[in-house]
Amino acid sequence: MAIIEQAAGTGVSFALSDEQRSLRDLAREFAEKEIRPKEREYDERMQHPADVIAKAHEVGLMNLHVPEEYGGLGLSAFDGMLVGEELYRGCSGIGTSISANGLGAGPVILFGSEEQRAAWLPPLGDEPILCSFGLSEPGAGSDVAAMKTTAVREGDEYVLNGSKAFITNAGHAFWAVVFAKTDPRAGHKGMSAFIVPMDAPGVMLEQHLEKMGQRATDTSGFALHGVRVPVENRLGEEGDGFKIAMATLDFTRPGTAIGAVGVAQAAYEHSVAYARERVAFDLPIAMHQGVSFMIADMATEIEASRLLTWQAAWMLDQGLGRKATLYSSFAKRFAADTAMKVTTDAVQVFGGYGYIKEYPVEKLMRDAKLFQIYEGTSQIQRLVIAKEIFLPHES
Repeated sequence: MAIIEQAAGTGVSFALSDEQRSLRDLAREFAEKEIRPKEREYDERMQHPADVIAKAHEVGLMNLHVPEEYGGLGLSAFDGMLVGEELYRGCSGIGTSISANGLGAGPVILFGSEEQRAAWLPPLGDEPILCSFGLSEPGAGSDVAAMKTTAVREGDEYVLNGSKAFITNAGHAFWAVVFAKTDPRAGHKGMSAFIVPMDAPGVMLEQHLEKMGQRATDTSGFALHGVRVPVENRLGEEGDGFKIAMATLDFTRPGTAIGAVGVAQAAYEHSVAYARERVAFDLPIAMHQGVSFMIADMATEIEASRLLTWQAAWMLDQGLGRKATLYSSFAKRFAADTAMKVTTDAVQVFGGYGYIKEYPVEKLMRDAKLFQIYEGTSQIQRLVIAKEIFLPHES
């Protein structure tokens, strides 16, 4: 855990302010007391953690990026990332359930009009309600331009038809930002974004998906059958949808990367504790190079992931635009792949016990896999990075 952060320096500094350390300590204490005691049970039962969400809301660990004038905390990307690592270290499924409002509300925070922000953001601070980000479809994941959902204007309304898949918290959301084609012939330039109440006539919740990992967060699909929303629910102009989606993902990507760091950190801590206690050939296994070197690699790669993520979040907060996008991809790619490697190695450290549900690391390995898939797969992050290397002046 970043020793260097404790000491301020001149020029480049890794120091956290007193307020940032207090915020992180609050999140760490919450994870230890409220999340970890329930992580196994909620994972096994695929239980939506409504009680934990309510407590997180009560202590101020939700809606971190909603501006203060709309009832939120108005925290920076960097501050939110400090909270995220601790929540995901407790349980990434529960952590996702708590933090996903950042993604759901992101388009409204970044692109909403004054009237839209005033209408949709304050209720998030008043009570622990959830919102969702409706981008992915059964046939459009990484290739969002392939989406089939349409929005046709009829007077002062749009009529939406289509379906969305793999949507976090959709089964419990009060509203969602839904992306749809207003011009199906224009590819990604024909996408637009709409705020859709989830209780609107024609919104049909579909199957709650049973996942390999992160099972304590709801992931569902929903269909839209002739759903009517007023024109004032459109974010930006027609055709702005792709820009809105990509900018939102740029903003939330460090938060996803730090979630992977939190899972890897938990696996590392369990591995260190087990290696000190487990004896083989008359020595704690920590004394055997085969194990100690593996754990040394864990520590190194986790720290590298954390620092990449800190840098990406800081760059976003500095308004560095495209450079921040590139570094967010660096962080997401490296942290996601590190989480998968570290948790796999943690199972190896535990040996046969690591493969058994009674021990914590098999869950962490299952949870880690999703970081290589959602909010831009590791392959998509490599594509973004390679494009910037070889086509740096392309838009």
